Amino acid sequence: MLICTANDYNGMSRKAANIISAQIIMKPNAVLGLATGSTPIGTYLQLINWYEKGDLDFSFVRTVNLDEYKGLDPNNLQSYAYFMKTTLFDQVNIRPVNTNIPNGLETDIDFECKRYNTVIKSLGDIDLQLLGIGTNAHIGFNEPNSAFEKETHCVKLSPNTIESNARFFENEDDVPRFAYSTGIKNIMQSKKILLIASGKSKADALYNSIFGPITPSVPASILQLHNNVTIVADEDALSIIKEKGLL
Repeated sequence: MLICTANDYNGMSRKAANIISAQIIMKPNAVLGLATGSTPIGTYLQLINWYEKGDLDFSFVRTVNLDEYKGLDPNNLQSYAYFMKTTLFDQVNIRPVNTNIPNGLETDIDFECKRYNTVIKSLGDIDLQLLGIGTNAHIGFNEPNSAFEKETHCVKLSPNTIESNARFFENEDDVPRFAYSTGIKNIMQSKKILLIASGKSKADALYNSIFGPITPSVPASILQLHNNVTIVADEDALSIIKEKGLL
């Protein structure tokens, strides 16, 4: 596991974008696992900047997103499909047919989970999986005590996650209570994993994930068992690890 320190959010975003852009340059038809939320926005903006300068070509890139809220239309402003479309996909030359996101409107849970697993398998291994980390150490929407062996599944979101995501909605009651998420098993089958973290609110989760016991109560702790993980985090997110003299 490689830990890269950045001074701040912008530095973290640039370092993460460097890793992703290197993957695209080395393999133009790379399969990228993508994340949503506030943390990767800066990374996506940097990738867009390099695309606009002619340094990156997304025309053969294929993507698989980690998750989607159950019950939200892709055109809903808070859906992850809408987030990806407006934050990255519409800004670069990626082909819509090469982008994949769980269907939040599918009411048949078993059908959608099997469908999305089939999509992932049809693409082969994910070359690089981008992850954020929740304050409770969730990755994707794999909440604490999720089984490590799960593939795509429907998750009941924890109160902690609902509270954290409420800032994106008019009020907490509007936050969906369920989501489709790729599982820990899907994530661990990726060839490379890039986890990004920013801010003191992530310091506990990051410390427990890297240096604590491997346990389903800390979902990201499973990453200790992957053979190719890079963590890019800013000073605040690494504050506890540094205070303990572990970095």
